[in-house]
Amino acid sequence: MSPPPHAVSRLRTARVLRSSKPFMARGGIKGERCAGCRLVPSHCMCSLRPSVPTRSGICLLMADIEPLKPSNTGWLIADLVADTFAFGWERTETDPALLSLLADPQWQPLVVFPGEFVPSQRVVHTVVNADTTTQSTKRPLFILLDATWAEARKMFRKSPYLDHLPVLSLEPAQMSRYQLRRSNRDDHFCTSEVASMCLELSGESNAAHTLQAYLEIYSHHYLRAKQQLPIDLGGSAYLRWQELCNQRG
Repeated sequence: MSPPPHAVSRLRTARVLRSSKPFMARGGIKGERCAGCRLVPSHCMCSLRPSVPTRSGICLLMADIEPLKPSNTGWLIADLVADTFAFGWERTETDPALLSLLADPQWQPLVVFPGEFVPSQRVVHTVVNADTTTQSTKRPLFILLDATWAEARKMFRKSPYLDHLPVLSLEPAQMSRYQLRRSNRDDHFCTSEVASMCLELSGESNAAHTLQAYLEIYSHHYLRAKQQLPIDLGGSAYLRWQELCNQRG
């Protein structure tokens, strides 16, 4: 049984309804896919959907066809982080719900983008996230531009409602391990990896590590399905996943 639809799932449904023709991922239509995880039924991973409490929120601004791509990893973030919001990006129109979210006093929005492209006075490298029992600070809301690098730069430049917000510039110490869609540069991370780094910065290590492992599990299922191979329950992705599950009890 598929889990209830989350923000990215709902955005995908709305995008499909607007389409004049079916979206075909690379290689064409492959047959039936699970509505809950976008994988073929034989490699479904809905039963593994994690539940980890998080104080941080994630706001995904998604390029036009990004919600339709089976390899999109914003979906994984929404599986894990309960307060995930997803909006389709348009140059000439802005969803009023997005503007309301950015103005909500419980949140401190932070646009996640490389600091080298931003005036230094807007750039921050740390995140303040107070303990949930004190509520002494606003909750961090990480705004991720879910798109190709070229699209993300355009979105950043042409979204005036983001211009007054601080920019969180990440300084990752590891190279991307994402296997499904590759950038020409190893220091370009997939959306799920960026979210994991944001959660780590906000002090939510358990959620960050779970999201990293969940991405590895999804990549494994996706690639094994593509290669028409069974899931390797003894592989490194599953061993790491089981270790995290044991730690959570």
